[in-house]
Amino acid sequence: MIAEHKAKLWDLFITWFSIGIQSFGGGTSTLMLISQASLKHGWMGEDEFARLWALVQIAPGINLVKLTLLIGYRLRGWPGLVASMAGLLLPSAAATALMTAGYTLIRDLPVVKAALRGILPATIGLGLAMSANIARPLFTQAYREGMLRLGLHLFILVGAAVLMALGSLSPVVIMVVAGTAAVLLLAVIPAPSQPPEKKAAE
Repeated sequence: MIAEHKAKLWDLFITWFSIGIQSFGGGTSTLMLISQASLKHGWMGEDEFARLWALVQIAPGINLVKLTLLIGYRLRGWPGLVASMAGLLLPSAAATALMTAGYTLIRDLPVVKAALRGILPATIGLGLAMSANIARPLFTQAYREGMLRLGLHLFILVGAAVLMALGSLSPVVIMVVAGTAAVLLLAVIPAPSQPPEKKAAE
């Protein structure tokens, strides 16, 4: 479904081109940039962005590419999809080709090795920050629906993290298990008709 907000195709291309140029540190940094751009331009709210990010997890392929396709199509249909994808991939493809050629010449320098060691903890920090940004609106809504539903969300979160840490199951299997558990548990405990704070006020 195409959104009512009509972003210009040129704006979409330039926005994603800028994201492609700044996409250092892997997928997490790019996800952070896409989230910030979507909120800054008013293309969607935090809740909808979190839903789109969850949606791309269940389909095969590169998640950031799928997210770009969804946002571009949502804003301007097929032309928006093409403009967004071209903007995202053009700078990264060109930079990757140039950097790969240059890296073969400097990869054994001590300063290069030291820099690469410093990139990993920064990437982990970006991942934690982005995860918190995505989770915040979901847990805020769960809190408004009652402590029991908030507890169920936390249970699913911790359970998925434990299964992932054990490394015995595929991420796809973990997502299916977590999604099924969420449907079953939240169906047993439906959301209240009124948020707790409204009931208290009455």
